Amino acid sequence: MPALLPIILTGSYLVLAAERIPQLDTDQTCHAAAAAATGVNSNEDVCKRDEHDVRGKLEQEWGQFTAAQQERCVSLSKLGGFPSYVELLTCLEMAAAAKKLPPADKLTGGVPK
Repeated sequence: MPALLPIILTGSYLVLAAERIPQLDTDQTCHAAAAAATGVNSNEDVCKRDEHDVRGKLEQEWGQFTAAQQERCVSLSKLGGFPSYVELLTCLEMAAAAKKLPPADKLTGGVPK
């Protein structure tokens, strides 16, 4: 029985980790976006405000997404070195919408009737 304790504790840590929104450093993301932007309202401060606002939305909606969706989207949002809460939320919303599609509409090889 004592040998199971580390496994149980590790499992509960993973559940807690999945319940928390990741801390993303969006400073580089916003700096790169502002450098590449050509629009009038495209600057680093606007980007940072958008990222902050979306993080707040994620705090409210995080529990609506499955652990698998969270894990996959967090991984994808960190690819390329510029993490973004906007990308994370977009990924999660798309994953949730895809899950609701009828089987024939999914890319599983099914043909709609």
